[in-house]
Amino acid sequence: MDIIYQPKDMQDWSNAKRQQGKTIAFVPTMGFLHEGHASLLKEGRKRADELVLSIFVNPTQFAQGEDFDVYPRDMERDLDIANQTKVDVVFVPDTQFLYPKYYQTFVTLNNLPNYLCGKNRPTHFKGVSTIVAKLFNMVKPHIALFGQKDFQQLTIIQQMTYDLNFDIDIIGCPIIREKDGLAMSSRNSYLSKHDRQIAPCLYQALKTARNQVASGERDTQKIIAGAKQMIESHPNVVIDYISIFNSNTLDEINTISSSCRMALAVQLGKTRLIDNIELKI
Repeated sequence: MDIIYQPKDMQDWSNAKRQQGKTIAFVPTMGFLHEGHASLLKEGRKRADELVLSIFVNPTQFAQGEDFDVYPRDMERDLDIANQTKVDVVFVPDTQFLYPKYYQTFVTLNNLPNYLCGKNRPTHFKGVSTIVAKLFNMVKPHIALFGQKDFQQLTIIQQMTYDLNFDIDIIGCPIIREKDGLAMSSRNSYLSKHDRQIAPCLYQALKTARNQVASGERDTQKIIAGAKQMIESHPNVVIDYISIFNSNTLDEINTISSSCRMALAVQLGKTRLIDNIELKI
């Protein structure tokens, strides 16, 4: 397994593999890897000749007062997981190379960032789309894999890839959960013991909504009200949003349709958690 630090070295490696006729799978991350990341890497390993993992805590997707400085980092463990999943290259660029002095170019989308998490984090997805576009130009993958836990992020990357004509297949992979249903996330490490016991209520609310739809409920406001009541019955939880929306446009809907999803975000103590589920008729 190689570790590459310089963007030019990463491009040279990818160019050489492409000239050899090799296909490249790419999993971009901010590190502090868990089984969710490992599942993306394992899927990438199946789909291409070469597998690249990037580890970069991207400052431009954190607003002032958010957790950039304390975001969990553990390079030794990350490299161990990379080895276990048979990664070929770990790309670990430095901030000074990605955002040098006088840097001024960003990628923005007009509509998709205005929903869900973007309402209270207005600059977040500008940073996400910019860093992913830059990484695509450095790694030059044939496919890139993203988890469905952040469904809005996945949708934005798919749209950006289409709009900017990147010749890359974007693969959305299932959410990986703890045994009690909590969606795996690097930020779960922030949870206190007490809050960790409460956290599965998010998935419980989503499952209840899914069961309501399966039983014939079609009124999204009734479903959301039930989820809100279930979550707010626990202490120390503040709901950011609960939304049922069209899976393609992220527009909220009033009646359950064939292509919709339910997503939520809550502040549990000091930790912001997100989750989502497909609602099938």
